[in-house]
Amino acid sequence: MRFLAVAGRSTLDETAERAAQWFARLDWGLDEAVWDLYEIPGQPASVLISGDDVIVDSWFGAAGEPELRAALDRLVARER
Repeated sequence: MRFLAVAGRSTLDETAERAAQWFARLDWGLDEAVWDLYEIPGQPASVLISGDDVIVDSWFGAAGEPELRAALDRLVARER
């Protein structure tokens, strides 16, 4: 199972509304511990974590579609 822990520093209702728009095919949960666990200093930030809990990629700030696709391709390749 893939799980996305959203750390949005927002309310559960606001996060649920946004997650429904963005993550329709993923299980997700609101977990503020993600900030400290992965040493995320603020928003926007992303961390891609493999199924065996290895950080495959991370970045602070927005990523364009080509960069995001390349990062996701690296994650998928590692999982095969």
